Amino acid sequence: MNIRKRYAKVCLFLWVLGMCLLAHPIKAQSVIPVPLKMEQGTGSFLLSEKTKLYTNLQGGEAQLWENYLQTLPVPLKKGKKKDTRQVISLLITEKNDRLPSPESYTLSVTPERVLIQATSGAGLFYGMQTLLQLFQPSATGYSVASVEIEDTPRFAYRGFMLDVSRHFSTKEFVKKQIDALAYYKINRLHLHLTDAAGWRIEIKKYPLLTEFAAWRPEANWKKWWNGDRKYVRFDEPGASGGYYTQDDIREILDYARQHYITVIPEIEMPSHSEEVLAAYPQLSCSGEPYKNSDFCVGNEETFTFLENVLTEVMELFPSEYIHVGGDEAGKSAWKTCPKCQKRMKDKHLANVDELQSYLIHRIEKFLNDHGRHLLGWDEILQGGIAPNATVMSWRGEEGGIAAVTSGHHAIMTPGAYCYIDSYQDAPYSQPEAIGGYLPLKKVYSYNPIPASLTPKQAKLVYGVQGNLWVEYIPTPEHVEYMVYPRILALAEVGWSAPERKSWPDFHTRALKAVADLQAKGYHPFDLKNEIGSRPESTQPVKHLALGKKVIYNAPYSPHYPAQGNTALTDGIRGDWTYGDGCWQGFIDGDRLDVTIDLEAATAIHSVTAAFMQVIGAEVFLPASVTISVSDDGTNFTELKHQTFEVTKANPIKFTDISWEGNARGRYVRYQAKAGKEFGGWIFTDEIIVK
Repeated sequence: MNIRKRYAKVCLFLWVLGMCLLAHPIKAQSVIPVPLKMEQGTGSFLLSEKTKLYTNLQGGEAQLWENYLQTLPVPLKKGKKKDTRQVISLLITEKNDRLPSPESYTLSVTPERVLIQATSGAGLFYGMQTLLQLFQPSATGYSVASVEIEDTPRFAYRGFMLDVSRHFSTKEFVKKQIDALAYYKINRLHLHLTDAAGWRIEIKKYPLLTEFAAWRPEANWKKWWNGDRKYVRFDEPGASGGYYTQDDIREILDYARQHYITVIPEIEMPSHSEEVLAAYPQLSCSGEPYKNSDFCVGNEETFTFLENVLTEVMELFPSEYIHVGGDEAGKSAWKTCPKCQKRMKDKHLANVDELQSYLIHRIEKFLNDHGRHLLGWDEILQGGIAPNATVMSWRGEEGGIAAVTSGHHAIMTPGAYCYIDSYQDAPYSQPEAIGGYLPLKKVYSYNPIPASLTPKQAKLVYGVQGNLWVEYIPTPEHVEYMVYPRILALAEVGWSAPERKSWPDFHTRALKAVADLQAKGYHPFDLKNEIGSRPESTQPVKHLALGKKVIYNAPYSPHYPAQGNTALTDGIRGDWTYGDGCWQGFIDGDRLDVTIDLEAATAIHSVTAAFMQVIGAEVFLPASVTISVSDDGTNFTELKHQTFEVTKANPIKFTDISWEGNARGRYVRYQAKAGKEFGGWIFTDEIIVK
């Protein structure tokens, strides 16, 4: 055979092979989160009305599965142990190397049968979710390509927090989200049940919490928050709000149990408690409604109230953890409150941080005595962490690192990666959000194990959680828009081995998942229309001031230093958020006032700086800008002075403020002053001189 004929035959073989693969593609690439191991087989399994189901599950868990399997796209006949053809077998088996976790599973698909094995119902459930994602509609039912899968989660805790205080979500809506969360192997639903905006759970011992503290005269949180922040009785005209009855909670919990999701309640303390203190003002330091946001820790009645509430909560929720909040306590009233000061003196507490720690320690002991564990935001570290507490680290990773290095468990949920209330695309194209910019790609990039941890410490990182605060998210459709597909990225972060992750592959799978969610009646962000990063941030900018010294006539904030003294002339422009490490923030004095030394007298034709406005974060455009030039750095000639009207008409805005013309000098001074009405932050990312 000559070379030309051999080449032709090879080409023909490769073409035929390629066509076969196109005709019978492996659908495992559609699975989220990506499994640990996958190997493609040949042929496919057909799910039809002839398909039987066999399981060796027993007792209550078998009944649970019976209810769940009624939701499958095709009704299944009852099978027998001996069935080996046209059967889906769900088998509980003994623990082995392939099934190291109760949530681990193996899935084998051949043309004859589907076999899912696990050591628990949870493992079988997750194997079933993978199978459901693999099924594709066919002419006679559903089919799935033959495949062998071995899968296990990276973290035991894979969570999503839904704020139901700021804007209430119905039990039906919560159950709908449980369907989607479980499908992508999220196993914790954290409900933020109490906050200033409304108390959302029936407590029989304290009826005012739901007769009064759950209702306000304005449905929209933003309008209410910017108004008088008052509450009304449930039966007053125009009352807006809602709460879950204890029967509602039981219904949600039962539904979650069927989907192997643990629901964790959060009862805020000591702060974010304005609604409680309006209904029961004797629990505040002032004793008057609408005066305080923190419980009075010196008042013994505070602990009676909290323990009574937590008792009813624990009677409802079987979860190991009870979340107590613990974040953002102002503590100012404690400094002058006689009861708090007496408590500090009696307990030898040095400061109000230790007073907060006293409350957290005492509540933890109460929970521990009832067989539960305390979970709180990382502020519970202040004044000394309670002995058995788990920290939910939101202000970066520092709180989580501090927790695990002291022997405590941590759940990583840093705002930069896990706060899905931020904009997910170019802000001008999105509904109003609280600020920030957290696209799907950045969520997906997160690694919950900080590099500084030892292997032993890393084992104390319990998992990861995405949080949705709904101040600016008033409707159920908007909630889903913010959740999906970003929670899918966190699902893969929490479940999949890092070496199995691939952003291009995930992006392809996420596009399909968005379409699937839309078909099921959800309202996800339409990923295929994503605009992406701010164009200026995608490549460095070259200009005359690049790398030149910046003299700060007023300091930048240590909270937003960007790259420090080099930030404004490093050629790097910022993205859509002030928190990306490229934007430099100014809050002191008149705000921005810097001088750039070009090192020699230079012909200058333009000077430009970019500014942003993010109303929710109190970031505003400047009220005035002055641009000047000098030969000696002392005597400046003004090139431009312009004033601007600063309004809240644009919740978010990016703008360049420039001078253009002909000038010459060694030093360029750029000043941007804040307005008197709103004050706030000023941010800029680069001063470009050309």
